[in-house]
Amino acid sequence: MAVVEAIADPRYMFTAVNQFLESAGKPALFNVQLVGAKKEVKLEGQLFSVHTDALLNEVKETDLIFIPALGGDLKKAIELNQAMVPWIIAQHKRGAEVASLCIGAFLLADTGLLDGKKCSTHWGFGNLFRQMYPAVELVDGSIVTEEQGIYSSGGANSYWNLLVYLVEKFTDRATAILAAKYFAIEIDRESQNAFMMFKGQRSHEDEGIKKAQNFIEENFQDKISVDQLADQCAIGRRSFERRFKKATNNTVVEYIQRVKMEAAKRSFESSRKNINEVMFDVGYTDTKAFRTIFKKITGLTPIEYRNKYNKQAVL
Repeated sequence: MAVVEAIADPRYMFTAVNQFLESAGKPALFNVQLVGAKKEVKLEGQLFSVHTDALLNEVKETDLIFIPALGGDLKKAIELNQAMVPWIIAQHKRGAEVASLCIGAFLLADTGLLDGKKCSTHWGFGNLFRQMYPAVELVDGSIVTEEQGIYSSGGANSYWNLLVYLVEKFTDRATAILAAKYFAIEIDRESQNAFMMFKGQRSHEDEGIKKAQNFIEENFQDKISVDQLADQCAIGRRSFERRFKKATNNTVVEYIQRVKMEAAKRSFESSRKNINEVMFDVGYTDTKAFRTIFKKITGLTPIEYRNKYNKQAVL
């Protein structure tokens, strides 16, 4: 259960780089192979078949392994790909570097190689990832992470940025720029924040904190204080803050800010309101504070975000 594009695209990229090098009179650098537990793998309800170049036991040593994005039920997908786990671990011990694409990070995390390390994955799966792999430091919004020969990429098409990043690492900057131009990739893009949709962590069992989350989301246009929330939940402030952070992976202030900014994003996407109108609608009166927090969360200024997602916006 893997995403066929995340299998085909790395092969396409590094095969193309070999062609670029040969066209420049240089030798090809990469021996690109699809490796699997079986010779034929059915994907997406048997709509596609992938035929591997080699089986796991036929590859004794390699330099770089790509783990493609998984599809469907993630826990089932991980279970179906368990044969890959000891092979990936063994290859890494022999010096191979390992890169996960999008939610391939789940299988990479299952190897234990990410424990204590930073990792990125699709923003929509962040809460589930933290729940399943608490020993891994998930970096929200990141496009590429690298730590001790372990790489990961952000969501969906963000993995193209990791592919270009690795092309540069294994060749040079000029080749990476050529690849980026050929595949129409925005080189050096570092954040997927502009694409993120905040969904508060609700898989926890702390009903008091869920009550506070509901209040924040229903009253985001108002000024909400930590003391106010703690009083409503009949919990002491210090205990409330500790429980809130544990349950949601955000401080209370961060959560309030993210809910307000999500409302602002929706307004910028769908209305013709100006920056100040949206700012007041979500409970801010300080223009500088609003702009600073908006950019911190989305990676874009309010104007940049509106122009990116709302073609009908009034400038």
